This record gives sequence, structure tokens and C-alpha cells, in this order.
Amino acid sequence: MAFGDVNEYIAAQPTGVRELLERVRETIKKAAPHADETISYGMPAFKQSGMLVWFAAHSKHIGFYPTASGIESFKQELSSFTVSKGTVQFPFDKPLPVALITKIVKFRVAENIKKAEVKKK
Repeated sequence: MAFGDVNEYIAAQPTGVRELLERVRETIKKAAPHADETISYGMPAFKQSGMLVWFAAHSKHIGFYPTASGIESFKQELSSFTVSKGTVQFPFDKPLPVALITKIVKFRVAENIKKAEVKKK
């Protein structure tokens, strides 16, 4: 199913999952207040000087996609979660790590801004 915007995506999810997605969304918005919300690869995403992060509902977890650099830079803090090269799984049965999501998003904003400045030169 193709979604027109993040509201549509979230509305299409089961009730309990919608609440978690809204928490992730609000956490990202607070950490990156100048970022634009979009749908990318069929998932909610935020961009600022390039793509920052994506997130999505799965059957047993919220997938959080902060790119490989976002994963690598927070490897220690993410060690209690299932992680792959560019993905973190936040299981539905564990508390959402809001502070960690905030740190990762702020890191990605700074990283994208720095890359954009280098490109300008």
C-alpha cells in the first residue's frame, strides 16, 4: 500500500502500534525541529540536508533506520537491541528508548549539515 503522508501510514497501523509510532515521530520532531517529514521507501522518514532517519512498524517491533553511521556511532548504547548495518529493532514489549533516539537523530542532523557544508566548498 502506498501512503500519501506519515499521518496515513500511522493511521493504517494497529492501535497499540500507532501510539509507539507517534512517540517515535514526536521524538524525532523534537530532536530535529527543522527537518521535513516525508514518506520514503514506503516508510515515514525525516530529511534535513539529506535523509536523516526512517521508521516503520513491523509485526513485533518498530524498525528504526538511522543509516550505517548512526548505528556505528551508537554501537554500545544499541547493544541490547537487534541491530544490522542500518537498522535497529525496538521490540513492542520493551520501553521505547526515547533518549537514545534523540541522541541518534541529533547526531544525524549534525552529520548531514557537516556534509552539506563540505559540498558547498
